[in-house]
Amino acid sequence: MGALLQDISLETASPWLETIRKAGREAFIRQGLPTPRTEAWKYTKLREFNTDDYEIFQGITAPGKVEFPFPVYELSFVNGKLFADDGSLPAGITLKPLSAAEEYLNKLADIEHYPFAALNSSCLEQGFLLEIAPGVILDKPLAVIYFTRADGHNLLENIRNIIVAGAGSEIDLIEYYHYEGEVKSRYLLNQVNEIFVAENAKVNHYKYQNEAFKANHIAFHAVEQQTCSQYRSFCLQKGANIARNETKIKLCGTDACAQVDAAYLMNGWATIDTTTDIEHLVPETHSSQVVKGVVGGDAKGVFQGKIHIAPGAGKTEGTQLHKALLLSDTAEIDVKPELEIFADDVKCSHGAASGELDEEQLFYMQARGIGLDEARQLLIDAYLEDVFSRIPSESVREWLKKLK
Repeated sequence: MGALLQDISLETASPWLETIRKAGREAFIRQGLPTPRTEAWKYTKLREFNTDDYEIFQGITAPGKVEFPFPVYELSFVNGKLFADDGSLPAGITLKPLSAAEEYLNKLADIEHYPFAALNSSCLEQGFLLEIAPGVILDKPLAVIYFTRADGHNLLENIRNIIVAGAGSEIDLIEYYHYEGEVKSRYLLNQVNEIFVAENAKVNHYKYQNEAFKANHIAFHAVEQQTCSQYRSFCLQKGANIARNETKIKLCGTDACAQVDAAYLMNGWATIDTTTDIEHLVPETHSSQVVKGVVGGDAKGVFQGKIHIAPGAGKTEGTQLHKALLLSDTAEIDVKPELEIFADDVKCSHGAASGELDEEQLFYMQARGIGLDEARQLLIDAYLEDVFSRIPSESVREWLKKLK
């Protein structure tokens, strides 16, 4: 654990920022790395997190280029460091350093109960505050691209982004994680997003994760929603040794709506963990979750989904569904759906199922001249179609379907 806690010099030595770093360090030391006895992590065994060769990148490397099939605004990170081009953003969108985010930092990320958020706070330096002014509607998505070029180093990347969507604003946010270079690169990317969605604002949040297969990827998205706001997310995960995408949403205003969907495809010995916690804190709020996985080889898929209905939060609706397709006898799925209901007059449901490819359908397709590999892929594509169909943007939907 000691190598994860590193002393770095802040570019801006604000006293309040130093206080946050110190609190994060102390919180991480108290909690330590999660173990199988840690309830929220009991299905995800952290391999190679206690090595002593982690290092924070200190150099300067220009970002690469990702080609999107539609126009986007772009911000890029390389090895955990932000390369910002403020001039590329439209009027009404303001990019600021973390030193300007005192009002928001750690307001949603609970460092006492999320050890990697505490670790992130202890090294707080890289990231941004993005403010969308009230009423502003982005005409094209904002793509935040995370490149890693490890070049033989076991890099530690701690990134904290704050997104504040003003009242009545709308934004499509794309996060794209990708490595360049050696496929066996070892590194840990530890990402925390704090997302504030004001009254009547809409945030569509898309994520594509394809890290190196020996890398570790830990991401925590903490979201707070006000009256009549909408937050829709879709996460597609394929890469990494261990990848955990965790989302915690607080529905704080009437008619707030959250949709949290995901798909994961994995092989080898990878572990991909999708964890969600949605809190309905007031009456007449709505949430839905659909997660689908395709797991082969010796890989493991994990889904933990909690829906919490607070006392007095009646006329609320929350649904949750996880399904997994197992492609080998050694693939594994661990699922823990939870409902915590402390109010009357609510509609809540959860479901989980796993299965294999239908041998009769495979035989039928092969009998009509379709090769086995093509037939398997067609069935996998059909299996995933309903979760991809929930993506609000048609252009983003078609792009992500090609990446799966």
